[in-house]
Amino acid sequence: MEPIRALADRTAIITGASQGLGQAIAEAYVSAGANVLLCARNGALLESVQQALIAQAAPGQQIVTQVCDVADATAVQRLAETAFARFARVDILVNNAAVHGPKGAIEAVDWDEWLQALSINLFGSILMTRALLPHFKANSYGKIVQLSGGGATSPMPFLSAYAVSKAAIVRYVETLAGEVADWHIDVNAVAPGVLNTRLLDEVIDAGPEKVGQKFFERTVQQKKDGGVPLTRGAALAVYLGSAQSDGISGRLISAVWDPWETLDKHAAELHDSDVYTLRRIIPKDRGLTGWGDDV
Repeated sequence: MEPIRALADRTAIITGASQGLGQAIAEAYVSAGANVLLCARNGALLESVQQALIAQAAPGQQIVTQVCDVADATAVQRLAETAFARFARVDILVNNAAVHGPKGAIEAVDWDEWLQALSINLFGSILMTRALLPHFKANSYGKIVQLSGGGATSPMPFLSAYAVSKAAIVRYVETLAGEVADWHIDVNAVAPGVLNTRLLDEVIDAGPEKVGQKFFERTVQQKKDGGVPLTRGAALAVYLGSAQSDGISGRLISAVWDPWETLDKHAAELHDSDVYTLRRIIPKDRGLTGWGDDV
C-alpha cells in the first residue's frame, strides 16, 4: 500500500536516484506529494529522470537535481547547501546510492575497488547524514531512510565489500537512532528484496568464476523470474518518510516479508524490543541443549 499524498509539503533528498530502485523511490515520492532533490553520479541519466518527474508532478512541486558522488565530502556539502538554498526545510534523507563493488575471492580482488565500495555504500551514507543532521536537529524532526540489502542478514561469498558495507550500515542505523532520538529523528534501514537491476546484471556478467557457481545460478534464475517489483521497496520508503511512521526507529524492515503497512500500530511495542534488528543467535534460540548455556 502506498499512502496517497502522504508526503505532501515534505522535502526529500534521494541519492542514487538516476536509475533502478533510486529512480523508483523518486517516482513514489513525487506521487506522494514530496518536493525532491535527486542526486547521482551520471548527469545525463539524472536529467532524464528529472524531466519524467516534472511531467508527473503536481503544480508547485519542485524537482531539483544535482550531480554528486556521495563518497566525496566536498560534493556532499555542496549538495546540502543546494538543498538549504532551494527549500525552506528538508524533512527526509533517503540514502540509496550503492555499488556491488569487486567480485571474487577476498585475496584476489582489487583493493582500491574494495575500499571504493565501502566509500560509497557505507561512508557515503554517513557523510550525507552528517551534512543533514544539524538541520534536522534544529527542526527537532527528520527522517533518514537507509537502503540495506541481502548482505546485511546473510553471508555473500565473493561479494565481500557489498556484504560488509550492508551489514555495517544496519548497525550504523541502530546506533544513530539511539543518538538522535531526543530530536524526534527516525532512522531506519530498508531491505527491498531481490531486485532485477543493474547490480544483478553485473553479477551475471561477472560469471560463476568470480561470484561462485551457486550464487551465479541463483542470480540467473532470479533474472528469469523477474525479482521483487521495485515499487515494493519504494512504497516502504514512502511509509518511512511519512508522519505515519513517526516514532519507529532503529529498525531493519523487509519490504517483502514484514507487515510494515500497519507497523505504526505496534510502535510502542517496538520501542523497547529487539524486533527487526540484527542480533546474535545462541543455541537456546534454536532449541539446542547441552551446550553449557542451559541455565
